Amino acid sequence: MEFESPITEIKGIGSKTEQRMNRIGVYTVGDILLHYPRDYITFREPVRPEEIQTEGIYAVLGKVTSPPILRRASRMELVQAKIGNTLKTVELVWFRAPYIRSRIKPGETYIFYGRVKQKGRQFGMEQPEIFTPEQYQEKQKTLQPVYGKTEGLSNQIIAKTIRQALKELPLSYDYLPDQIRRNAGLCEYNFAIHQVHFPETAEQLIEARKRLVFDEFFLFVLQIQLQKGKKSWIENDFPIETETVIPYIISHLPYRLTKAQKNCLDEIIADLKKGTAMQRLVQGDVGSGKTIVAFLSMALMGENGYQSALMAPTEVLARQHYENFTRMCEEFSLERKVILLTGSLTAREKRRAYENMQMYPDAMVIGTQALIQEKTAFYNLGLVITDEQHRFGVRQREILAEKGMHPHILVMSATPIPRTLAIILYGDMDISVIDEVPAKRLPNKNCVVGTSYRNTAYEFIRKEIKKGHQAYVICPFVEESEELEGENVTDYEKKLEEYYHGEIRIGCLNGKMKPAEKNRVMEAFTKNEIELLVSTTVVEVGVDVPNATVMMIENAERFGLAQLHQLRGRVGRGDAQSYCIMVDNLQSKESKRRLDILNHSNDGFFIAGEDLKLRGPGDFFGIRQSGELAFSIADIYQDAKALQQAAEAVKELLAEDPELEKEENQKLKRMVEKNLAKHMIL
Repeated sequence: MEFESPITEIKGIGSKTEQRMNRIGVYTVGDILLHYPRDYITFREPVRPEEIQTEGIYAVLGKVTSPPILRRASRMELVQAKIGNTLKTVELVWFRAPYIRSRIKPGETYIFYGRVKQKGRQFGMEQPEIFTPEQYQEKQKTLQPVYGKTEGLSNQIIAKTIRQALKELPLSYDYLPDQIRRNAGLCEYNFAIHQVHFPETAEQLIEARKRLVFDEFFLFVLQIQLQKGKKSWIENDFPIETETVIPYIISHLPYRLTKAQKNCLDEIIADLKKGTAMQRLVQGDVGSGKTIVAFLSMALMGENGYQSALMAPTEVLARQHYENFTRMCEEFSLERKVILLTGSLTAREKRRAYENMQMYPDAMVIGTQALIQEKTAFYNLGLVITDEQHRFGVRQREILAEKGMHPHILVMSATPIPRTLAIILYGDMDISVIDEVPAKRLPNKNCVVGTSYRNTAYEFIRKEIKKGHQAYVICPFVEESEELEGENVTDYEKKLEEYYHGEIRIGCLNGKMKPAEKNRVMEAFTKNEIELLVSTTVVEVGVDVPNATVMMIENAERFGLAQLHQLRGRVGRGDAQSYCIMVDNLQSKESKRRLDILNHSNDGFFIAGEDLKLRGPGDFFGIRQSGELAFSIADIYQDAKALQQAAEAVKELLAEDPELEKEENQKLKRMVEKNLAKHMIL
């Protein structure tokens, strides 16, 4: 068995399980090892049945009062048992597990671990794990991995598959040169990959994660630096000769551009006049006005007879850009063809789009990843823009650029990254920052509250919707988790339906939906056909809904500050006052201190800086990653020091061996050439 062997080589993985593994991005043995845990849980102190007051995840200590009963219901076998006393009992149920009867003996004391739910006055547990007190005591010393999964693929199956892979796979060679590993104080790779999945102690997990985070950053920065040398000499094949369209549009806008927007435009225009092709990042907070900068840049290219393309991460956002750009072309009397190309278009619509791309050499083309499909052919492509660029891998952006003959490259990011880190992450690009928000926009009013405030929040949402506005509720999970506590979209939508009794039109959105269904929901929300949208963080990269004025975020303590700031940026995009309600379920000193930063600031760059200061080596427990650049395990805020350390190591390595020709760097060179770090968006 090899790192690149198909996942079916692992014992017990048949065709059905293989298909489910494919749905979470696992195709090879190496893929399953790089499917890192999303969280870890510790087994909590046991409680007795009479101590349970609310639903949640518990370890329940009790004596089985009578022999387990086997029943048959709806073509399914189930085993029932009870623990407790006259004060309170907990009913236990296992489905399709008749063998449980032989595992549980009446009169014996066990600990049952799982989610407790209330049914009327009765509490019950479904599919709990069973331990003797001695077994549970040993479990309490360990950290249990929690993986991202899909329907039909349990946490237990994923963990079992990983154990099998680690057992059968030969030890991997350590590609990092010894000197780099020693200087950075890193553990060996094989130790790291074992401990990140099945840590023996919290300290060993921290050491393992430190190594794997360094690996991701090191390979990413190395790839960027190797590309930088190739790009720096690219000749400008699309020079700008006339530039009357930008001042004309600016003079007819119904608002004034901010100083930051004007400075950014000046830098872009200067780049387009240079002898080499532009490679520029436009970094601006949510709502800072990056879209008009993109439109003006594309209009300038069209004035000079060149095509331009803008790639958005979602179909809904691409369509919104298309509609806005078409409207502006009409308003400013620009004789410019705007073309839409997305995956959901019919074959006839796509064919018409391809024809228009050949007929109009100065067209603006807006689309999704359909722009980089093999059939898509541009004519005279002079500028490529990627919007919300952290949703695209480096290679995806390159494929789009390769559709033209060395076009200018402009990437846009709404995540405010401290400049020191941005220089490392975008080492092959010049950076423009739009750090002002248009004057007409009112800053969000923020509050951090406990769970007891929920009904007050629901009533506030009702009042805003009665005024004709809309609202979001964000949950960390798609559906109930057997391992982690936190609100989920599926149950929360039902809860709100019951609360509002049909008065409010409620919709649901999550990342597991098919693209067409996501588009349908977001379009309905955009048109105010849905008044309250219950969603996961999939709306973090979304469309402008200026009518939305309330953002309520459940389990706010589970998110990084940068991501929370991104989420609340979905409201406050119109003229009305907007509000962000962050529900802190933990209400610990640490979570209050973190969330208080957001409570008192709407400045994304300040928040990003504070995020860096607050993160420590163990803070990844229970805190969702920012999502920036889609690293598998690393987080640019939490692991800022590791990013800087990796960048310094790359600098020293390439100073001594620019082409990685030395014998001690051959393993590393093969790693880069074979692109084994595919989870690191290379």
